[in-house]
Parts: sequence; C-alpha cells; structure tokens
Amino acid sequence: MEFTESYKQTGPSSFSPNARFLAVAVDYRLVIRDTFSFKVVQLFSCLDKISYIEWARDSEYILCGLYKKPMIQAWSLTQPEWTCKIDEGPAGIAYARWSPDSRHILTTSDFQLRLTVWSLVNTACVHLQLPKHASKGVSFTRDGKFAAICTRRDCKDYINLLSCHTWEIMGMFAVDTLDLADVEWSPDDSSIVIWDSPLDYKVLIYSPDGRCLFKYQAYESGLGVKSVSWSPCGQYLAVGSYDQMLRVLHHLTWKTFAEFMHPYAVRGPCYAAVFKVFLFDTFIVDGVAVYETLFTMPLKLQEVDEPLQLDMSELCLSDDFSQGNDDSPERPFRVRYEVMEVPINLPFQKPPAEKPNPKQGIGFSSWSNDSQYICTRNDSMPTVLWVWNIRQLELTAILVQKDPIRVAAWDPTCTRLVFCTGSTHLYMWTPSGAFCVHVPLPQFSIIDLKWNSDGSCLLLKDKDTFCCAAVPLLPESSEYSSDE
Repeated sequence: MEFTESYKQTGPSSFSPNARFLAVAVDYRLVIRDTFSFKVVQLFSCLDKISYIEWARDSEYILCGLYKKPMIQAWSLTQPEWTCKIDEGPAGIAYARWSPDSRHILTTSDFQLRLTVWSLVNTACVHLQLPKHASKGVSFTRDGKFAAICTRRDCKDYINLLSCHTWEIMGMFAVDTLDLADVEWSPDDSSIVIWDSPLDYKVLIYSPDGRCLFKYQAYESGLGVKSVSWSPCGQYLAVGSYDQMLRVLHHLTWKTFAEFMHPYAVRGPCYAAVFKVFLFDTFIVDGVAVYETLFTMPLKLQEVDEPLQLDMSELCLSDDFSQGNDDSPERPFRVRYEVMEVPINLPFQKPPAEKPNPKQGIGFSSWSNDSQYICTRNDSMPTVLWVWNIRQLELTAILVQKDPIRVAAWDPTCTRLVFCTGSTHLYMWTPSGAFCVHVPLPQFSIIDLKWNSDGSCLLLKDKDTFCCAAVPLLPESSEYSSDE
C-alpha cells in the first residue's frame, strides 16, 4: 500500500460519489482535493465552523451544515461563483440531506417541528409537519423516485410516501410501533422495513401501499432490536438484537433462516480461523526492520459426508512493524496475527445493570459487496470482530484485537474488510487470511476510515489530520505464497 502525506482536518470529510474528489472541513473552510494528485481544486469559505458535509449524488454540489449558526451552505464544483444559503430562522436546523435528484435539499428543524424540501431550481419549498427524527426516519428508493418519511402525531407513528418529482404526498399509513426507531427501503424498492425502539422487539415489513407483509418478533421480554441492515442483493435482512444474536430473514418468506450466536467462549469443533493480534520484538538487519508477508491458504471445499476439518498447519499470517509503543517509544516492535486453537475465551465486558443503554448486543453489522459475508460486533466484546459466511451458514473468522474496534468497512468492489482500533495499524481480512499494515506517518493513529466508491483509495483519519492510502487490487487467484 502507498500512503500520502498527512493533511490538516478539523471536521468531517467525504469522497464524492464519482470517486474524483475528496471534501475536507478545516474550521470554516471547505477544501476540495483531487483524489489522484491530492491537489486543492476548490476552496470555499463558510460563515462558521463546518459541522457536517454531504455530496449530492451527481458529485456537482456539496452542502455544509453550520449547526452553530444554524444554517446550511451549498456549493457547486462546476460553477464556483454559485452559492446557496438556507436559514430556517428561529426554527433552527438540526439536520440536512440531499434528495436523489441532487437539486433539492431536505432540512429538519430543531425539536422535529417540520421537514422542509428546498428547491435549487426555482427556490420553492415544501413543508412536512412533525417528522419523527432529525437524522433518521427518511429513506429514498434506489431509483430515486419516492421517499418514505416517518412522522408522529397524536402518539402514533406514520409513514408518508412522497414523490421526489413533485414532493406531493402520494400516500400515508399508520404503523404498528410504540416508538418507531427507523425506516429503510429494500434494495429492490419493493418493500419497506420498520423497526421499533429497543423497549419493544418488533420488525415490520410493509408494502408501499401500506399493507403489513410480515411482523417479526424474536422474543417478548427484554431489550429488542439494536441494528438492522439489508444485504446489497436485497435477499437478506440482518437483525441484530440485545440478546447477542444476529438473525437473518429471507425476502421470499420473511422467516428466519439463520441465527448466529456470539458466545464468550468458543468451543470445539470450530471450523473458523480465530485470529488474535500479538506484539513481538522485531529484529533489525542493516538498520532496517525485517518483516514477512504471508497469507492464509484458501480452503478447498468438496462435498463430503463428514464435517469439514480445518488444517491449522496451512494457515500463515502476515506481520507488520512499527517503530515504537507507549511503554518504550524507542523500542521497535511488530504486530501480527496468530491463529489460536480452540477452545478460547474471548475478552468481554459485563455491562452494569443499573445504567441505561447497556453496551451489549449486536450494535454493528455490515454486508460484503457480494452479500456472501457479513461482519458483526457484539458491543459487550468490543475488541472482537466476527465474520460469517451466509451461503454456507457458518462462522468464517474471529478477529481478536488489543483495542476496541472503532470502524469496519467492506471494500465496495471486492471481498476485503478493513477496520481500525485507534492504533497506528490498519487491519484487513479477506477469505484468504488476515493481516495488518503499519501507517508510515509519525504519531498517526487511525480513528476513522472511509472507502472511495471505486475501491481504489482509503481515507484514514486521525484526530486533527488525515491521509489516504492507495489500495492494490486483489489478485484474481486467491492462492498466495510467502514470496508474493
């Protein structure tokens, strides 16, 4: 991997949807860089510190949320002299987002008094009263023709279907929730999933005309749904719960066809590779830190009557080095994965019973671009990342880190998972193995990361700086050797 130098940033940053530009907030300035040369191509000055940025789908416009003012400013990359400012006055602005056509901005006022659609074409605006949430509760169809917006009135939750062409309400129906948490269209735009607050376990599937297609409730007592995610293919719906289980529903029957547990102790037989991070003293040859790059060999599967056995002797992992740690800044060490043999006890934190919002349950789940794998994190085990194979309905890998996992993201073009823990290393997993890469920048700790839409570039963020990494394409063959 090749890394750029570090650049200053004090706020949000985001790649453009067409993968050509990178927008970075530096105090009240919005800096637009080219993703190939990283030269500054545009520089916009806002009226206050930038709290939020979002690109329009066509990558021509970008909005900046100045929530301390509060107001919204929008800019055009093709017409630098063009500018737009949106101010709701006393109502304030709690959140803003682009419409799919890139010519309208939707803002939510403070205290969810109203949602306003602002047109950049004719300066017209449309109001929708009493939206349910500020940053949630709004979902657009994949084709960009309709929007589902949650509202609440008379202690009842409703779904409003709006045309994204005329912004007229095409339909409205009440939903069977106590306190609606969020809404999301299916990837094929054929249905809408709605889930209730954690106090009431309820996942509802509605058709666009308001018919309830299915109601799912895994259990009645205890805290309920914590995370929901559609697979990119639209066939699977993953539901993470506070009981530390991930349940996957199929779109044809809406019945549960897979349940994945996240136990504290992994017992045999276990056919998944358990990777654990270790620190080792490195060795120096002619003043250079020596390291090896090894990958796990892929498993060759065949139809057999006996359970598949995992040969641990075939598994090799990559090493990487850094030049210091917190205990001894001048003493070099290396970080590498090792394959652990089961049984193994995973590190976990027992949440206190007297405090609200317990750190337990499946708070994060993310699908690979081909919908074959899904990674999860049980919040009571923040240092452990689980990777599941949906096609084979089995656990593929467990990655045990030294520090809590902050962000994990799949490569949008291939089956490659990257994640960070606030350390100087970037961690990766593919079906061929797990490895880590040291960022060659002084005192640079990765606390956030984002993929470019074409998978060629990775944005890595520290507290006040950022850098980008050019990510090589995965070889067509998944069989690696230590010499490659």
